[in-house]
Amino acid sequence: MKIRFLTVGGTIDKVYFDQLSEYQVGPPGVERILGDLPLAFDYCIESILRKDSLDMNQEDRDLVAAAVRRSPEAKIVITHGTDTMVETARSLLPCTDKCVVLTGAMQPARFSQSDAIFNVGSAIGAVAALPHGVYIAMGGKIFDPLRTRKNRQRGIFEEF
Repeated sequence: MKIRFLTVGGTIDKVYFDQLSEYQVGPPGVERILGDLPLAFDYCIESILRKDSLDMNQEDRDLVAAAVRRSPEAKIVITHGTDTMVETARSLLPCTDKCVVLTGAMQPARFSQSDAIFNVGSAIGAVAALPHGVYIAMGGKIFDPLRTRKNRQRGIFEEF
């Protein structure tokens, strides 16, 4: 099995510089996460964007969809900012010939209390086991993007 990781930025890739929370979207956090693990599958990483998801627009989502469509791998994990992850997942629903799982983090992957490693692991398990379709893996649960929203007050994704 080979998984393609597409990265678009978001909190999982953020690098903070000071106590005022000044940040930049840095290199893909998934590179460091996967590089430290003894994995039983092959993978490749393709960086599409380095944006906060609040700055993403339809043109950016079209770039992500084009990368999914041209991927020779049928199993794709997309690391994405959590604020507009649902919108991007919904825009990918026409990509029905692959299993696509979006994930991210509420805290940057570089932070010791980050949920990044857990969410990436959940996304890997999901993409390996699920049929073709588009899913969101956050907080230990797999979501249907048509029935999901981010609850900003609680800092979680939930079904509606």
